[in-house]
Amino acid sequence: MTPDSSGVAERLRPPGAPARSRSAPRPLGRRGPRRGAGWTPWLYLAPALVVLGALLVYPIYQLGLISFFRYTQAQVSGGEPTTFQGFGNYAELFGDEQFWQVLLATVLFAAACVGSTLAVGCALAVLLTRVRALPRLALMLAALGAWATPAVTGSTVWLFLFDPDFGPVNRLLGLGDHSWTYGRYSAFLLVLLEVVWCSFPFVMVTVYAGIRAVPGEVLEAASLDGASQWRIWRSVLAPMLRPILTVVTIQSVIWDFKVFTQIYVMTGGGGIAGQNLVLNVYAYQQAFASSEYSLGSAIGVVMLLILMAVTVGYLRLLRRQGEEL
Repeated sequence: MTPDSSGVAERLRPPGAPARSRSAPRPLGRRGPRRGAGWTPWLYLAPALVVLGALLVYPIYQLGLISFFRYTQAQVSGGEPTTFQGFGNYAELFGDEQFWQVLLATVLFAAACVGSTLAVGCALAVLLTRVRALPRLALMLAALGAWATPAVTGSTVWLFLFDPDFGPVNRLLGLGDHSWTYGRYSAFLLVLLEVVWCSFPFVMVTVYAGIRAVPGEVLEAASLDGASQWRIWRSVLAPMLRPILTVVTIQSVIWDFKVFTQIYVMTGGGGIAGQNLVLNVYAYQQAFASSEYSLGSAIGVVMLLILMAVTVGYLRLLRRQGEEL
């Protein structure tokens, strides 16, 4: 209260009323935050942070540490001492032409998987809102069955479906004994179909839940204005579902960039002469097949940095567009 306003209040005070003390206590409920209250959320998060630190931080630390040393089977068995290499393993890795070929193949394959998964998942999510209860339930159960199938089992089933001798797909398409895993691009296509098959249910269920949360009046108004289904999705649903689409996109990028089981099982460890290698399989070959654990660790660190850069860059791009995440 300013001096002028306090003078006005004093003149307007009824006769006989006690004057208000300037040091009057604050009303209850308006007290400031108690000292130390800011630590309360961290106390609740402490158990989860401890578990995450044990399961994530320490293994990442060990991964980065090994990548700076000479660590092969000789060091594991104790036949030779562990020597510090600095960035020597990274220099050797970046000087390998095969690494750059595998990196390019991994980026292109992951991009194709992410785009296909999002397209199929979002399309089926919209379809779920247009069909009746029984077909919706059947589609949901079929999708969740694909999602719950282990990667090894799903890969084996897909190999049987496309088998050149006994697979039903070649018979239906009249391809004879065509081998899908012999050619580089056909093998990548086969793996892509299996990855999309086991990944789209997550996108479908998540996006469907987001669509159901959109007020029906908004969609009805867009339909009355003559907007097509594609226009409703592009101009109404997609902007409103952008936070959800951000989550499923980042999750799909992480999953598809580090895909291992499908490639390893369906192409026999990377295809003929390594034509279907991706970074995760390449790191496995370097670390365990060649016993170059330090090089395998260096590949793992590079993958981690790439995924972090993609995630942070995508989130910053959305922040620049004014999205609240």
